[in-house]
Amino acid sequence: MTQMTFSPNAVARLRDEREEESTKPYLSRGSRAPRCHTCRVIDSHCLCSWRPKVNSRSGVCLIMTKKEVFKPSNTGWLIADVVSDNFAFIWSRTETDEALLALLSDPQWQPYLVFPGEYVEAGRVTHTVDIDSSKRPLFILLDATWTEARKIFRKSPYFDALPILSLLPEKLSRYRLRRSTRSEHLCTAEVASLCLDLAGDSQASNALDAYFDVFSQHYLDARNQLPMNESSVAHQELGVFCKRPSQESGSID
Repeated sequence: MTQMTFSPNAVARLRDEREEESTKPYLSRGSRAPRCHTCRVIDSHCLCSWRPKVNSRSGVCLIMTKKEVFKPSNTGWLIADVVSDNFAFIWSRTETDEALLALLSDPQWQPYLVFPGEYVEAGRVTHTVDIDSSKRPLFILLDATWTEARKIFRKSPYFDALPILSLLPEKLSRYRLRRSTRSEHLCTAEVASLCLDLAGDSQASNALDAYFDVFSQHYLDARNQLPMNESSVAHQELGVFCKRPSQESGSID
């Protein structure tokens, strides 16, 4: 039997594992279009060569639903592309992944569960990240719809002892790939960018912001059958964090 090689991107690895387990493919809106297996964008607008290369002290752990991991519009995989220490788990109400419990108890990490403070008792809530601690920040993100995220929060007792990081975003969401009933709701990549900034990982935060904007442009241009435009402001901002093929072939004096 051939050994399957999974991506270091934990979300991509989780998707591949789920595909191996599934008896039939998950068909989301637009899933019939030929897509790059790595970046999930329609082939003509592939994003792979725009993956940024940055360092970060923080780690990110994504808790996902079974369907979310297959959605082409999911932004959790963008985070895993940017943050090298990335983890992803499928949530289950009846079963707990032992690897997740081991991660939460790993002494190198200080986990923060990212969730709106208005739904939590005040004593657990913080709006800041301790960047001077010997422990590295580990941001736990519930990568699901708002309704699903509230369910995960209520029915996951292993999160009960974690501090709640409640974000105070200064701008409304730029996410245009799915509809939300509340414009102040940020998508997962935007949330992660704010967390990284709070933790002092400003380069990773800026790279993720730019990567998210370029992803949104590629995704929407492909969906609207528009030609790919790699000269946009978003691409210029992201280019600072990328080693493009043209750059690799050039000489350095």
